[in-house]
Amino acid sequence: MENNSLQVGRDGEAAASKYLQSLGYEILAINWRFRKFEVDIIAKKDQTVVFVEVKTRKNNSHGEPEVFVTLKKQKFLIAAAHQFMTQNSLNLESRFDIIAIISLDQKITHLEGAFVPTIQHH
Repeated sequence: MENNSLQVGRDGEAAASKYLQSLGYEILAINWRFRKFEVDIIAKKDQTVVFVEVKTRKNNSHGEPEVFVTLKKQKFLIAAAHQFMTQNSLNLESRFDIIAIISLDQKITHLEGAFVPTIQHH
C-alpha cells in the first residue's frame, strides 16, 4: 500500500509540474530537500518564487486534499523556503501555494497564496 500511495504522490507532483509549466511557471526544483524538510515543487513566475505543496488523493472521500496541509507542515515549508532563498541568493517575492489533485477525477485545484508566513509572538 505504501508504494502505491508514494506512486500516487509522485504522479501528482508530475501532473502539478506540467500544470504549472502550462501557466508559464519555470520549474526550479522538484522534491527539494533541506535537512528533514522537503518542498514538492519550487517554481518561478515573473519575479516571484513559488513554493508548492502538492496533495494528491485518489478521491475526496476523506476530505479535500488541501485540508491536510497542517500548520506544522506550513512551518516546515516556510523554513525550507527561507533556506532555498538564502542558498540561492534570491531577492524576490515568494509565495506559498497548494495544488490539490483528485487523481480519479483528474481534478486540479490551485490555491495561490494558500498561506502566508506569520511572525510568532511568545
